[in-house]
Amino acid sequence: MYLKRKLNNSLSTFKNLRFSSTCRAKSSKRYIVTIGIGGNVGDVKRRFKHLFIYLARDKQVELLDTSLILKNPPFGYINQDDFFNSIIVLKTSLQPLAFLAHLMRVENFFGRKRSFKDAPRTLDLDIIFFDNRVVDLEKLKIPHPEWFKRESVLIPLMDIKK
Repeated sequence: MYLKRKLNNSLSTFKNLRFSSTCRAKSSKRYIVTIGIGGNVGDVKRRFKHLFIYLARDKQVELLDTSLILKNPPFGYINQDDFFNSIIVLKTSLQPLAFLAHLMRVENFFGRKRSFKDAPRTLDLDIIFFDNRVVDLEKLKIPHPEWFKRESVLIPLMDIKK
């Protein structure tokens, strides 16, 4: 069950026991990574719950924090359903490119199909921050470009930083 709060006509937040929680256990992993998660195809909140369980069992990562879930309008290609977005903070010992490949495998596991830029999707996993690293490669930019301009990142991120 989710607690819903309407922020304005186009933004709503959802909280439950898994989203907007802290999971602070001692970790042997090296790097703290902030991941933006999103989706707008199918039962996204249920998929987020399954992602949480999947990541909790994943030996490559350790969950630290999750934010509330934000329902917000799409940007870029706007002729699609609203998105649900959240932030997950975890630890990993993988290097950035290996971690990106790991996230892409997770997206594929959850049915992600890449058809065109900003297309509707079952699950989108974006690296927002990777420790204090800056990466500027063609296939990976950290911090995520323009994260500071997106409500879909800022509002969930503020929930974690509270």
